[in-house]
Amino acid sequence: MHPFEQLTVPLGKVAIHWFGQSSYAIKDASGGILQVDPYFPHQRPADTFIHAQPPLDESSLRTDHVLLTHDHGDHTCLESILRIHAAFPAARYCGPLESIKHLSEGGIPAHLLTTISAGETKTLGSLTVHAVWAKPPQGDRQAKIPPPDVTHLGYVVQAGAVRVYVSGDPIHTFGSRDDLLAPIAALQPDIGLLTTHPSEGEFPFFDGSVVTAVKLKLKVALPAHYDCFVVRNYDPQVWAAAFPANGPATRILPYNSAFVYP
Repeated sequence: MHPFEQLTVPLGKVAIHWFGQSSYAIKDASGGILQVDPYFPHQRPADTFIHAQPPLDESSLRTDHVLLTHDHGDHTCLESILRIHAAFPAARYCGPLESIKHLSEGGIPAHLLTTISAGETKTLGSLTVHAVWAKPPQGDRQAKIPPPDVTHLGYVVQAGAVRVYVSGDPIHTFGSRDDLLAPIAALQPDIGLLTTHPSEGEFPFFDGSVVTAVKLKLKVALPAHYDCFVVRNYDPQVWAAAFPANGPATRILPYNSAFVYP
């Protein structure tokens, strides 16, 4: 049994386990476990992956629900999902249209699949999930960013009194897009799991990540989308140093570890 499954979460708190990249498990006091974007491929060439072994044996962690942000290989990983399904055949899957179509074509039964769109709310066991845009479907014409190739969602996951914002892979200009931020801010998230990169340009740079956290009035911000691939990696300490002293607190989890909030 995985240590996260054994972890007791007190009432009014939430536990979050980070597996690297943008893969998380979320657990509330009810004991239900939600995985977000599970990505644990077994073929891991040294010139591609930082870690030679996957951070999770899918059969070791009881999973009740899986939430997917978008249909890219490191976020909707059919290989990992099929292993979750084999070990926990009652687990259910929720995500945007392309991800759910991918899972259906890959052999996940239809009765376990739920499509979600931006602006919708779904109940996943004891958790309530609010879908928001990560990349708007029209792109950002003013910034010369074309429409994304697939639907990109983020989520605010309500676990009792705590709300966790999962950014997915946000558009580079996200921090300046009040039209995207306002629906998230209205949900009053406490914690933000924020995808960023210092130089690449697909996602917000560190300063844009800080602006996002400040505008959302997050209590705690955590960096995401690193410590997996040899390329596209970054130093989370540099990201944390970009935050103002009076801004949201930052938390950097060791690779493949968990914490309980608050």
